[in-house]
Amino acid sequence: MNCSFCGHTDTRVVDSRLISGGTQIRRRRLCSQCGERMTTIETVCHTLPRVIKQTGERETFSEEKLRTGVIRALDKRAVAADDVEAMFAAIMSELSRMGEREIPSARLGDMVMDKLKLLDPVAYVRFASVYRCFQDVADFHAAIESLERFSRSETETKEVSEEDHENSGGQHVHGTC
Repeated sequence: MNCSFCGHTDTRVVDSRLISGGTQIRRRRLCSQCGERMTTIETVCHTLPRVIKQTGERETFSEEKLRTGVIRALDKRAVAADDVEAMFAAIMSELSRMGEREIPSARLGDMVMDKLKLLDPVAYVRFASVYRCFQDVADFHAAIESLERFSRSETETKEVSEEDHENSGGQHVHGTC
C-alpha cells in the first residue's frame, strides 16, 4: 500500500486488530521511506443486489441511504455504536449471502425492521413509521401491539428454554421438532 504522506510504495504492517465485531481489520502501517505511521481499515466488499422500489424503478443499493434511515431512527437512543455496526454488518452479509441480483425494497425494509426489533424497540417503531408511511395514531398502535406480541413470545421462549435446562439437571435436552 502506498504511504499517505510521501506516496512511497513500501509500507509495512506493524499491528492488526479486529474491530466492529470482527467484520473489519484495523491495521497500523509504517512507511519504510519517511517513517510515518498510518491506519487503514480493511472491510469485505459485498456483492449487493439492486433495489426494486415500490414504483418498479430499480436503483443501486446504497448502504449510506440505509444507514441514514436507521441512524435517524436510533437518534438519542442508548444503543452502543458496536451494536449498530454489527447490525449493519449482519444485514450486508445477509444480502450478500442471498446471492440475488435484485431485492424488493419492501423485503429490505423488513430485514432492517427485524434487526431493529431486537436492537431497540423504540427505533423499530420510529423506522416502521417512516418505512410503512404511518398515517395516524392507529398505525402506531398496531406496530406497538405487534412489538408487544413479539416481546411476549421471546420471553416465553426464553422461559421454556430455562425450564428445560433446569428440568434436565443442567444437561442440554434435544427436542423432537
